[in-house]
Amino acid sequence: MNNNEVIAILEGLVRTCKKGQDGFRNASESIQNSEFRRLFNIFSQQRAQFISELKTEVHRLGGDVEEEVGETQQVRTLPSNTLPFRTSTATKSAMRDEASIIAECQREEESAVNDYQEGLKADLPLDVQYVVKRQYMDIKDAFDRIRILQRAA
Repeated sequence: MNNNEVIAILEGLVRTCKKGQDGFRNASESIQNSEFRRLFNIFSQQRAQFISELKTEVHRLGGDVEEEVGETQQVRTLPSNTLPFRTSTATKSAMRDEASIIAECQREEESAVNDYQEGLKADLPLDVQYVVKRQYMDIKDAFDRIRILQRAA
């Protein structure tokens, strides 16, 4: 696998993590439960760390990651009526019940798990594979924790 192919996979994972970071931040701003808010903030910060690590790998391989991912470059397009992963101004003032916020987080984390699984199917260099695999395990753990929240909500 050449560097450009590896860089393309890593850039896709950066977009996945950016979407997760924004989604968890929006979820934490939309949910009333302070425990859930704290957990979603932690997940948002975790995704920011993942983005930094992935960008470091891209730069090390000679690539350059764009700072902002435009809407046309998003990994998946969601219907405009979804919360909390929609980032319009109207979204910030909209509040939904905890169960629907958690359900949306669960759907997005499941999608992130799938993106990482696809990335790990590629023949990545071992040092890159290590970073992606470690992040995958943390995202899978977050997904499992959100599934437990979903059952309790």
